[in-house]
Amino acid sequence: MKQRIITGVVAGAGFLAVILVGGLPFTFLIFLLATIAMAEILKMKGMSPFSYRGAIGFIFMWLLLLPENILNFDLIHLERTETFLLMIIVLLALTVISKNAFTFDEAGFIILSSVYIGFGFHYFLAARFLEDGLIFLFFVLILVWVTDSGAYFCGRFLGKHKLWPHISPKKTIEGSLGGIAFAILFGFIYSFFFPVYDSMLITLLFILVVSVSGQLGDLVESALKRHYSVKDSGQVLPGHGGILDRFDSLIFVMPILYLLSFIQ
Repeated sequence: MKQRIITGVVAGAGFLAVILVGGLPFTFLIFLLATIAMAEILKMKGMSPFSYRGAIGFIFMWLLLLPENILNFDLIHLERTETFLLMIIVLLALTVISKNAFTFDEAGFIILSSVYIGFGFHYFLAARFLEDGLIFLFFVLILVWVTDSGAYFCGRFLGKHKLWPHISPKKTIEGSLGGIAFAILFGFIYSFFFPVYDSMLITLLFILVVSVSGQLGDLVESALKRHYSVKDSGQVLPGHGGILDRFDSLIFVMPILYLLSFIQ
């Protein structure tokens, strides 16, 4: 527990400091975190990050991750998504060229993993560079962290009904609802001092989307770990597991906020 607290305080303080600085240091940090997370998910599947399969996974993920000012597609006259689709076709052709040494299952895993991690961290990065990106990003972080803490304490003291025992045996319905309630409370307190939206209704909708999708993101990673029979995604953060363990909610939330036009 002591190691967990020390790691949390040091890593959390450093992470928040880089968010405040923004710019190139923040971009580099997100690139590093996404790369480690991709390595973790490849290891879950039993793929070495240093193999050609790993290299393909990193290339796919970086293609979706890197912002337009770093990764420009003007020379090839294709959009990012068009380039990604072209690479999928090449990847599928590789299953034939390799005579199934590189399988369809592995190709599908790489594609889905690169979308999951690449887009998740891409929109986390993009949010920082919005006009009010710092206020917006701290709002999301607070909601995710408060939801997680509220769910833990409400589940511990009030939890009686299991939420999804086959995926995460310790999570309860009471804990989940408690997490949402905490998010609403602290979300409106934050909005009072740092208003992100003029409408209280939009603010409430935003809070609910972040809180619910954040919990769903946590369950997605839990299902992934259970499927591949691993306790943690990695050991980068002593007492906390891997990068994917710490960012599973955030990278699930950010693309949803983009699809709902909360990120322009």
